[in-house]
Amino acid sequence: MEWLEIDTENCPVRRALDLVGEKWSLLILRDAFNGVRRYEDFRRHLGLSEAVLADRLRKLVAAGILRVEPYREPGARTRSQYRLTARGRDLWPVLLALKQWGDTHAADPDGTPLDIRHADCGAPVRVEVVCTGEEHAPLTPFDVTVRPGPAARPLPH
Repeated sequence: MEWLEIDTENCPVRRALDLVGEKWSLLILRDAFNGVRRYEDFRRHLGLSEAVLADRLRKLVAAGILRVEPYREPGARTRSQYRLTARGRDLWPVLLALKQWGDTHAADPDGTPLDIRHADCGAPVRVEVVCTGEEHAPLTPFDVTVRPGPAARPLPH
């Protein structure tokens, strides 16, 4: 089966984009990875409407990417904060890859606003695609082959 003969309804890229492929969802996740937890902090930092923020947070919670935890400031009512789940933390390389692409192809003339470095040695961090076999250099799209997987279905006629 060739690529154009494969039904893409169950494509994992498509399914992932259904969950996190909207601009505000990715920016909420970026902020969550940078320690933002509270609704008002998301709203103020991202500058989006309350309706859009509430909708995106609800969808990210429903998808198991964020979880809601109660918190309470002294003398105030209990409120909710949002924390990344393990499923949400698995998106870190995706966001890092987007940042890396943005630094290369959509950079601010003054440089990156987010300098991400390894906490232990201080070296810059980057995403690379590697082979799980023996030691290889980072891979490019020209170094791999793509074949239909076990869930590949023919395109309906």
